[in-house]
Amino acid sequence: MPFPILRSSFVVLSEIISLLEPNEIVTASFCSKNVKRLLKRHYQRRKPSEWRLNMIDCQSHGRVEIAKICGNNCQPVLLAKHTSDLKECKSIEINGYKKGFASKNAVIHFENRVMGLKTIVDYAANLFSLDVHGILIDRNGNWAIDWINNRQETLIDYSWVDRNGGGDKELNYVLRNARASDNCAIEGSVSENFRFNGNLGPMRRLYILKNGHWVTLNNLIDFDVMSIFVKGSRISVSDIYSFLRHWRAGGSSRLKFLKLEFENDTVFGNFEEEVKVVKRGISAGYRLQIGGERHFHFDNGYGICGNGGRKALIQFEIRHFVIIVLNGK
Repeated sequence: MPFPILRSSFVVLSEIISLLEPNEIVTASFCSKNVKRLLKRHYQRRKPSEWRLNMIDCQSHGRVEIAKICGNNCQPVLLAKHTSDLKECKSIEINGYKKGFASKNAVIHFENRVMGLKTIVDYAANLFSLDVHGILIDRNGNWAIDWINNRQETLIDYSWVDRNGGGDKELNYVLRNARASDNCAIEGSVSENFRFNGNLGPMRRLYILKNGHWVTLNNLIDFDVMSIFVKGSRISVSDIYSFLRHWRAGGSSRLKFLKLEFENDTVFGNFEEEVKVVKRGISAGYRLQIGGERHFHFDNGYGICGNGGRKALIQFEIRHFVIIVLNGK
């Protein structure tokens, strides 16, 4: 005998809905307009939400993912595919769109990839009463930056990945237009001559996870970021000394952590004289979210002081340089 779920009390319905995973919620919403309305009303009443909504447009794959605020595991809930992929799964036409199911996830098929991604993001955001929290895009997904900026006032996390090379124009566009809230992660292959001469931030964390040769002394000074992690750095030792003088004078006041991983072996000559070390042999740690939480711990560091009583640990080897601000105003 069928269970009359739509005639159940709201308390019973809330308990039933709370047992469903996000992808099951999306699938159930396609059953009827009444079910969709019921699910939407449920999430409108649950404020603040325990979910975060992320959008993926990378390597010609488009999908919406939902993750719990307290966790790192994202679960795909809705996919956008081209109509040429209809043979991969059974589908039915609903409201003018071809809808189907591949594995455990609902799929909507479109002739236009961008229109498809916009549609599935709007659908999931409306269903769960969420703004977009983060996006993962490559150079073909740069359209999403302006769309997100116009779609919502809430700032988001950005991850930009491009391994094809020659993405100078595309990365420049991302750096100038992506308004990140907490995280901005860049993993792109750009040319030897690429440079960025604009401002960035304010944000909490910036990760340059590949080819960080383009990050200059002026970038470090101009970026309004609390934690900066750069791989493939070519910043010279003299520029690092200049940055430390800038910091001691009160610059980069929000900076808490900076780690540069050098592309080549680097020798710090006359370090103690240049940097004005006040203490040796200090230790400090710092937690950073890079694809999961990482805890950096450094021993036998050097202590320096800046204006306003600020103190920091400096630690370096031939392939990295670190500054951890131990206090701040």
